[in-house]
Amino acid sequence: MPGRDRERKQSLIEQNEASSFCSISKAKNNRTVFFTAAIVFVVDFVVKTYLREYFAFTSTPVIKNIFHITVVFNKGAAFSLLSGKTNFLIYTGVIFILLFLLFLKSEKRRDALFMVSCGLILGGAISNLCDRITLGYVVDYFDFRVWPVFNISDSCITTGTGLLLIDSFKKTKNN
Repeated sequence: MPGRDRERKQSLIEQNEASSFCSISKAKNNRTVFFTAAIVFVVDFVVKTYLREYFAFTSTPVIKNIFHITVVFNKGAAFSLLSGKTNFLIYTGVIFILLFLLFLKSEKRRDALFMVSCGLILGGAISNLCDRITLGYVVDYFDFRVWPVFNISDSCITTGTGLLLIDSFKKTKNN
């Protein structure tokens, strides 16, 4: 019996150490998500504030007829859909962010690509939501002349989603 107790204690210690390591690892990976999200938020906030203050309703060619910085105030969602439905878009944004955080908490994957992708999506969503709450619209500024005007947050949401999709196809193919 004493040998069994010692084995059981050793097993519990090993399980506890593994659990502690997973918690530390998970915390570090969560920091990756929130650090990435914070960078997206701060950069987009600074750019939007500067452009809103000094270039509102202007279009400045960077590459003539190809790429301009055109500052517009979008009261809708993507492609100006649901224009004027600010409260609905705010509530939808809050719900999306909360559901995304629940998804992130429940997801077992913790690799760097996954965590950075989630940070890009989260940072972009929070940035655009803050615009809607504080300004009543989202400041957009990248204008490629053949596509609706968009911003850094939109780019990060799209990039993060694209990386997750590509990664999921790779995982499906390997399994």
